[in-house]
Amino acid sequence: MEMSNGLTGVLGGGALGLAATLRLSQAGRKVVLLEREPQLGGLAVGFQVGGTFLEKFYHHIFRTDRTIIRLIDELGLGQDLLWLRPDTSVLREGRIYSLDSAEDVLRFSPLPLPDRLRLGFALATLKAAPNEKPFGGRTAASWVRRWMGQRAYETVLGPLLVGKFGTHAEENAMSWLWSRFHERTPSLGYLRGGFQRFYSALGDRIRALGGEILLGAEAESFTANRYGVVVRTAHGRTYSFDQLLVTLPTRLFARLAEGLLPDYLIRYPGPEHLGAHVLILGLCRPLTNIYWLNIADRDFPFLALVEHTNLIPAASYGGLHLVYLGNYLPMSHELFTWNDARVLASFLPHLKRINPEFDPGWVKQHWVFKAPFAQPVVTVGYVNKLPPHRTPLPNVYLANMAHVYPQDRGQNYSLALGEKMAALMLRDATARS
Repeated sequence: MEMSNGLTGVLGGGALGLAATLRLSQAGRKVVLLEREPQLGGLAVGFQVGGTFLEKFYHHIFRTDRTIIRLIDELGLGQDLLWLRPDTSVLREGRIYSLDSAEDVLRFSPLPLPDRLRLGFALATLKAAPNEKPFGGRTAASWVRRWMGQRAYETVLGPLLVGKFGTHAEENAMSWLWSRFHERTPSLGYLRGGFQRFYSALGDRIRALGGEILLGAEAESFTANRYGVVVRTAHGRTYSFDQLLVTLPTRLFARLAEGLLPDYLIRYPGPEHLGAHVLILGLCRPLTNIYWLNIADRDFPFLALVEHTNLIPAASYGGLHLVYLGNYLPMSHELFTWNDARVLASFLPHLKRINPEFDPGWVKQHWVFKAPFAQPVVTVGYVNKLPPHRTPLPNVYLANMAHVYPQDRGQNYSLALGEKMAALMLRDATARS
């Protein structure tokens, strides 16, 4: 292997890779970021609707998401960060119930009053717990049954766990459920013009600092020794680096990395992941007055209905009312093989169950998007199976969505991890010099 030329490499142009590249560039490192897609942003990537970017997979942030709020301000976009309080509800046995506040929980009639009080107390406990440690070693299903009660599990939490994790619902760790409730705030943040503006601004700042971003550059393999790391792309190009940060899922990392010993692959196979699948409808009129509707009736073909234009006005998207119908499913699920017309024909009839006035003629545009490795399945003992950031390959680092534990996947925690990785790589480079 030939000697490197003072460059640092980053594989992956999502939130994690971009944050690491920014901080490394600000520290004076010359960084080359390789991204296989034609745009930056990873799972938060956007496409244009009515001249405005819309995320392919629904996104918002919370008041607790301090890292992304700080970075949005740092990039001069703070004046466009909107804070709103839309309605969040659940569909249960064909009826819609708001579950956006303590008062809503107390009014939740599918549960008897004692169970509502028990549910409210348990949710308050999750909000008050400062970290996930009190819930270690427990599954979400067992904890909910013990502290919220069997009726609350069967009525609210069980259908949502099954809807999101399918056959893994009984294995899902309580630490995951703690993070879902602990970090949530009633106030939701959204960047005017879409989060694609944020990722494009990150790319522009990196380039201004001398960094290089290569889109459509898919890594095919890499090798490493004490002198450096060589990355080969699918187009036959070769790049030589002092250090390499890989932000891809662990299983993809293992496919690309040459020279990993079998013991490493056995010890750190990477968690199971679910894929994301969404159908986005562009309607000529509103479907509901709700932003986020969790579907607790499992005969629906989708897990969540997110009416984005109950957060951001339809006027921002050429007058279209935008509705996401979303799922997390095993990547082998047949839905990922269906064409758009079949997805549309399967999903649309169920909208009448939500709004009896709905007519398929309301649909003026539609889009289907799919993404693998979108949601890690967090099981008990998950943290012990995460590979260390310093890999056995010299000068090669690994950090991905699975490493944001105990937090759930999200832009904020990926950005924070990217900053952490930059600091680690800078420290190691200094120690070696």
